[in-house]
Amino acid sequence: MRQIVVIAHNIRSTHNVGALLRTCDGLGINKVYLTGYTPYPKQAADKRLPHLSTKIDKQIHKTALGAENSLPWEHNENILDVLGVLKEQGYKVAALEQSKNSIALADFRPPEKTALLLGSEVEGLDSKLLSLASATLEIPMFGEKESFNVVQAAAMALYHLRFASNVG
Repeated sequence: MRQIVVIAHNIRSTHNVGALLRTCDGLGINKVYLTGYTPYPKQAADKRLPHLSTKIDKQIHKTALGAENSLPWEHNENILDVLGVLKEQGYKVAALEQSKNSIALADFRPPEKTALLLGSEVEGLDSKLLSLASATLEIPMFGEKESFNVVQAAAMALYHLRFASNVG
């Protein structure tokens, strides 16, 4: 079975974080890395003020429904550290972003070890992070809106990564 991890960078919404954790649990994702200013569930030796970590934890739990406890996750503000470790472990980074160099999700043949990189709900991923990815994936839009919610887009991409054939 493919090894798939998710890097959620600078996601601002606790509800999106919770929904992402629940989606990742459902699709058997190996681990989620919450980087940058992405809110994260309460953890042992939490350095945040207790009332803040409790409030954020409750908000995440509202949509995660316990996935924050059943799915391995890690918080690290420094995304470059996370990317470096994953690349050393043989992961290929696939950024989910609309860009001039992106390829349609359906055309991507996932490797055995993929790290899906997600960016901010508003700004997406900056060019520096995109340059560190092995591929940039885009979900074509057919309606009037320009993009999907980060969790819905992640769900589509993760489903493809989990079940797509490696044969072209």
